[in-house]
Amino acid sequence: MRIVRVTDGTNETYGFVKDDKIAIKSEITELTGVPIPINVKDFLFDGWYEEIKNKTNELEYREDISKYKLLAPIPNPNKIICLAFNYVDHAKEQGLQPPDDPALVIKPRTALNHTKSDIVCPDFVTQLDYEIELAVIIRKDCKNVSIENASEMIFGYMIFNDVSARDIQNKDKQFTRGKGFDSFAPCGPWITTADEIQNPQNLKMVTKVNGEIRQNSSTSNMFIKIPEIISKITKVMTLQKGDIISTGTPAGVMLNKPNAVYLKDGDQIEMEIEGLGTLNNTIKVIKSN
Repeated sequence: MRIVRVTDGTNETYGFVKDDKIAIKSEITELTGVPIPINVKDFLFDGWYEEIKNKTNELEYREDISKYKLLAPIPNPNKIICLAFNYVDHAKEQGLQPPDDPALVIKPRTALNHTKSDIVCPDFVTQLDYEIELAVIIRKDCKNVSIENASEMIFGYMIFNDVSARDIQNKDKQFTRGKGFDSFAPCGPWITTADEIQNPQNLKMVTKVNGEIRQNSSTSNMFIKIPEIISKITKVMTLQKGDIISTGTPAGVMLNKPNAVYLKDGDQIEMEIEGLGTLNNTIKVIKSN
């Protein structure tokens, strides 16, 4: 199932996506008889989705999704956790070996952004970069999870762009400020539930900037695989329902490349991961105070 959070310009709601159609919350309640909650996080993680999912064949998908603005699928996750240098090809292009344990960066939820929106970049940032990543949505609170049981903690997947100001990142020698700007975490366009993805470790992933392919890889190049990522993170911190884990980016970013072509005002970014849809954003450079 593809679960989307949307607004019609006045009211926020959520629903299921099928092709170019949407069944919104009111239709789901009407046709299934289940009074699902207003809050999408309650729906996803407090048992309501499990109650409704076997009745979704009754839905008619009455409206075009184009009537709505798509929002970040999870509105207020407790944590956004990103992995650095977790792809063999990306680490190699940086002259590094992938780390045996997850190299973690915490991104603030105020960075959340959505598809068909602007990535807002203050003009003092001179090296703005993209990172296509497969994001995992955590199903329930968990601690000290084994690798064997880790897949049971996954609700679903989505595309995540770990936008990064490389000049700030290189200056600070750590990643929080350079990755933490408002709007630097576009994600979506929806959540695809785990049962829809047969093998999350073998998905094609492509980034295009103004139509030019910049990243062309696969989640098969991930060094630490998803179950081990979850297991190792939960040995450090409790994961909570709705947390987002962004699992690293493949080769093709501009970081530390000679003659790097960084993002500029008006650039169009298109990211696609097999089975998860497409994430589209535009760079908007603004004058800083």
